[in-house]
Amino acid sequence: MCIALALVAGCAHAPARPPLPAQLAAEATAGVTDPALRDLLARHWDALLREEPLFATSLGDHRFDAAMPDFSPAGYARPRAARDRFLDEARALPAERLGADDRTTLELFVAGLRLQHDVDQACATETWTVSVEEGNPLRDWAEQLSTHVVRTRADADNLLARLGKLAGAMDDQIANLRLGAARGRYASAAGVDRVLEMVDGELARPARDWGWVKTASTSHEGWTPAEEERFTGELAAVVDAKLRPALVRWRRHVADEIRPHARTAEGIGSLPGGDRCYAALIAYHTTLPRTPAELHALGEKEIARIDAAIEALGARLFGTRERPAILARLRTDPKLYFSSAAEVEDHARRALAAAKAKIPQFFGILPKADCVVEVIPEYEAPYTTIAYYARANADGSLPGRYMINSFAPTTRPRYEASVLAYHESIPGHHLQIAIAQERAAIPAFRRNGSFTAFVVGWGLYSEHLAGEMDLYDSDLDRMGQLSYQAWRAARLVVDTGIHAMGWTREQAVQYMLAHSALAENNIRNEVDRYIGRPAQALAYKVGELTILRLRDEARAALGARFDIKAFHDVVLGAGAVTLDVLERRVHAAFRTP
Repeated sequence: MCIALALVAGCAHAPARPPLPAQLAAEATAGVTDPALRDLLARHWDALLREEPLFATSLGDHRFDAAMPDFSPAGYARPRAARDRFLDEARALPAERLGADDRTTLELFVAGLRLQHDVDQACATETWTVSVEEGNPLRDWAEQLSTHVVRTRADADNLLARLGKLAGAMDDQIANLRLGAARGRYASAAGVDRVLEMVDGELARPARDWGWVKTASTSHEGWTPAEEERFTGELAAVVDAKLRPALVRWRRHVADEIRPHARTAEGIGSLPGGDRCYAALIAYHTTLPRTPAELHALGEKEIARIDAAIEALGARLFGTRERPAILARLRTDPKLYFSSAAEVEDHARRALAAAKAKIPQFFGILPKADCVVEVIPEYEAPYTTIAYYARANADGSLPGRYMINSFAPTTRPRYEASVLAYHESIPGHHLQIAIAQERAAIPAFRRNGSFTAFVVGWGLYSEHLAGEMDLYDSDLDRMGQLSYQAWRAARLVVDTGIHAMGWTREQAVQYMLAHSALAENNIRNEVDRYIGRPAQALAYKVGELTILRLRDEARAALGARFDIKAFHDVVLGAGAVTLDVLERRVHAAFRTP
């Protein structure tokens, strides 16, 4: 899947296209005063949107609405070369002559390009990754294609053209996997098996029930029933004529050429150059120079602290301090679980509404974009995580979406539903991302960018903040929050265990069963996620602990003058930033040491 803002590989080439629209050119350089930096950012933004046509559409740039990313080996090489040229230009700018805001912009621009460059050099993940989360043709494009809003017949025609081009993209993915195989790099067997199962489920459906068709063919305002039926039929025809045969080819290649050689050792440390790749991914996701050993030890320290808190709260709730008994009760008492998908969805909507009512008390800057609840598509739900956030289209054509997994509702705990909602929607990901998108005084790459530790660290911090906002209704809700804290701390132990210390998948599952109340099916999906996306899960605790430490420092410096709204506005007011830039911003605003 394309990662916006770094000119990464896997994005469409569009020669001889119209120039960047004036509004987008202005947004590309908003708040920047230095002429050379303005010119660099404008050229980069135009090149990025040409290479990422789906992202361009979501921003309201309709120059490439029928285009799809180029996933061929050349399609990866071209934007990587362009990114490195932009990086060289940026490094050549005299930072010492820039004003403070421009220096921060340049620093963030360089950091984003450099971190991605290091990952690409060390990993080339497109040549070997096959997992539910990435390297999966069903998942890779689903969220991006969902941002293509269909209002007019022209929108529909453009989407049909894009879908038709996915067939070539799947063939390109086969070519990339052949490159990885030639270098001795293969996906994990467990990840491959789960994706094949997911693909087989979709291939068994009639075209009209495919996720891409059902997502795109929802009702359109002003369309007649005949127009709706025509469009659904056209979508189904593209599936049967192009996508199904291409997916069959992809599936055959993965089953016949990848699966027999797939690695049984789940960690990427078993790949040629895997240790170097893991180090680059740690730096990319945390934005800090941390070693696997340091992060593993941090996770164990956090687990010990949270275990004690779970035991204390368990004594009040269940009359026992024995953690295994507490976790067993949380996992097995049917009264603590939902009974229907409708209940899962209803709770998500009520939690989101409660958070919306409270945020003016804790934030000065509030987003204009709304956040709504949507259900994860059924083809994806059995294999993916419990929820995720899909950002709003920057042009206002789509709200932010809290995507909730209502599959197997009797395995979905009531006590975790509130903390989950607050992490993914408000005051979590929606608040942070929508505020960034709407900051008119910073350049577009910062408004729409993503440094993992900042983004997911804010989401985890929001779980803590929700308690201070009185959004947890009971001790059971608070137990859910502690279980989620344990889940994220366990990620530090499990991710580094798998990828740097030789842990097996089952060893990771058992560790998480022992230290969190997550249901076993969720834990197994999560562990597969860590195997398929090395190091991403490390960023949560690293980011959250940084934000909490900076808040404590600001409160200590200001005493009674500390204002939580002002603190949050400083943290969120510059878009996603690296953790060292965040630290400097907070220290400057609150005069902390």
